[in-house]
Amino acid sequence: MKTPLVVIVGRPNVGKSTLFNRLIGHKEAIVDDQSGVTRDRNYGEADWNNKKYRLIDTGGYVPNSKELFETAIREQVDLAIEEADVILFVVDSRAGITPVDVAIAKKLRNSNKKFFLLANKIDSHNTDQLVYEFHSLGVGEPFAVSGMVGRGLGDFLDLLTGEFPEITNYDEDKRLKIAIVGRPNVGKSSLTNALLGYDRSIVTDIPGTTRDSVDSVLRYHGEEIILIDTAGLRKKSKIDGGIEFYSTVRTLRAIGECDVAIILLDSILGLENQDQKIIDEAVQRRKGIILAVNKWDLVDKDTHTAKIYTDQLNSKLGNLDYLPITFVSALTKQRIFKLIEQAKEIEAERKKRIPTSELNEFLQEEISKLPPPSTHTGREVKIKYMTQVGEKYPVFLFFTNYPKSVNDNYKRYLEKAIRKRFGYFGVPFTMSFKEK
Repeated sequence: MKTPLVVIVGRPNVGKSTLFNRLIGHKEAIVDDQSGVTRDRNYGEADWNNKKYRLIDTGGYVPNSKELFETAIREQVDLAIEEADVILFVVDSRAGITPVDVAIAKKLRNSNKKFFLLANKIDSHNTDQLVYEFHSLGVGEPFAVSGMVGRGLGDFLDLLTGEFPEITNYDEDKRLKIAIVGRPNVGKSSLTNALLGYDRSIVTDIPGTTRDSVDSVLRYHGEEIILIDTAGLRKKSKIDGGIEFYSTVRTLRAIGECDVAIILLDSILGLENQDQKIIDEAVQRRKGIILAVNKWDLVDKDTHTAKIYTDQLNSKLGNLDYLPITFVSALTKQRIFKLIEQAKEIEAERKKRIPTSELNEFLQEEISKLPPPSTHTGREVKIKYMTQVGEKYPVFLFFTNYPKSVNDNYKRYLEKAIRKRFGYFGVPFTMSFKEK
């Protein structure tokens, strides 16, 4: 069962990001203190009373141009209406109703989507009266909440998640789920069609012609595999921010649902900033990852071209050099089924468990070769023990006397050593250091 997608909309400065951070704060997880590429994220997972949902804040995508300002906000709402299961319409109780609020309310009234009106910044009972004005928007009862202090959010979350499915182990689909992701016009739908053997997706040369992101079932040697085609835009956006938001929503949702992400790159354009963001997200979500360089049939090549391309790509990826790189052509079907074989191998690696005794034998060998650096006060750092935990992906717990003193360089040393000894090719994993 798909996890519900909740999108926060509203004009800037109404407190959307503060509310987002407050809601995401309800999720408890093992903290990943492994260093890596970081970036601004407006997406996360939250849970409330054993109900899980995905949350997206649209605020980070509004352009700064004053000329495009209201157009950008209107497009954000349009795209949220198309993509979200539930919409949170946030207004500023202190500022009162603005023309932009009225326009958003009109769009939501005319939609068939479920939405809630949140009057934010009601930080205490002294400001409760500010909520009454928003009844005139005509979009139902406004909820008085405070993203800053959390006031009113408990009762609201009970209502929001009331119809969401409870987290259980019984309805989990055991089939391998592969998401085909990448920037617009890189060939995602063409690859999906080639794998399935029929045109499930509309394909043209215009970016954004895929109409929907319905999952497909690939029957591969008697096994059913779910293909998630993340698609592009249903309609052409007037502004770049709208395109980025829409493709981001679909990509994030697909990465969240999949086991393995096939990240499609354009062989001519190479690795671009948008590709890197998608890779970062898959790494952050600890999904299996394959980099598929598409349109390889268009490249003039000799016997060394693939190796040169791979070396250049790995130099840009830095510490992510454990990701497999496969050269494919959705048009000619060159090596496309190798991607499925790789995805199956990577999923097996994600589920692999190393016995604790074997891990600690390995740990002692590595420490004897290169002990962890001492603390800044000269005290010896001792890593005494390690074990593997985590159900969905590998998590390695290290117990040490000074966890905060294990620096990033030594963590990278241990990660490379783990990969060299135990594999985990194409599998991001977590390393967490705890005090003992």
